[in-house]
Amino acid sequence: MRHLLTGMAVTLLLLLNTLVLFGPLMVFALLKLVFQSELRDRCSWAVMWIAETWVEINKLIFKLCIPTRWEISGHEGLRGDTSYLVISNHQSWVDIPALVQALNRRTPFFKFFLKKELIWVPFLGLAWWALDYPFMKRYTKAFLAKHPELKGKDLEITKEACELFKRQPVTVVNYLEGTRFTPVKHAEQASPYRYLLKPKAGGVAFVLAALGEQLDAVLDVTVVYPGARIPGFWDLISGQVPRVIIDIQTCELDPALWQGDYENDPVFRVYVQEWVNRLWVEKDARIQALQGERTSG
Repeated sequence: MRHLLTGMAVTLLLLLNTLVLFGPLMVFALLKLVFQSELRDRCSWAVMWIAETWVEINKLIFKLCIPTRWEISGHEGLRGDTSYLVISNHQSWVDIPALVQALNRRTPFFKFFLKKELIWVPFLGLAWWALDYPFMKRYTKAFLAKHPELKGKDLEITKEACELFKRQPVTVVNYLEGTRFTPVKHAEQASPYRYLLKPKAGGVAFVLAALGEQLDAVLDVTVVYPGARIPGFWDLISGQVPRVIIDIQTCELDPALWQGDYENDPVFRVYVQEWVNRLWVEKDARIQALQGERTSG
């Protein structure tokens, strides 16, 4: 009963926070349709400030209502005036609150690359547009075989969507596994990693091709949930997640990673894949070490 009441109270407070701030966010978002250039950028900054404030209030709600300890390491020296690529393991919807706990107002507000079709999702599509989330258009190999004149057009469209980031810093989040980790998926893949699914290099290669010149460093984020199972979002807001470990490693970003053609250059494709695989080998070992620390923590 205590967990049920906690979950209901946190849900109500999160909803109230969203309702209060959604209106001002939409006002500045709509003004972006009216203004151009510098005034439009100022409206984008206002939207980001409101979103960051929304996150900070959510963090305060969590602090007051649930017992979760967010054990964050490696966040020292992060800056709000530079651009980052965040690469993280993915296990649960709790990963998103974990990221914002670690990064909000320490780095620029985070963005996800979204499929262009998602802009039509009611309410959410408008919110993602307001937050300047880049919508990408990707053509399949089969489609390009029938329409070769469109080859490279998807990357061109995505680069246009990222034009704002040349004038404002950004934090781009990429989940290389492409889906949440479960023991069943791990077994189906025959993943060579103990705690991770196989990474997909194609997605991050597309992000780097579209945005590489604007990115200054990689934030290799590892999220660990000490306990017998991976928690869900209800577990978090109902007070059933005692600890979350968030480890951040800041790495230099090699310019060579976006200076090739991933789709058509096999040598470059192998280079990117080897970089991703090295990250994943190191992350798997880091998770094992953090899992060991949990037993003594």
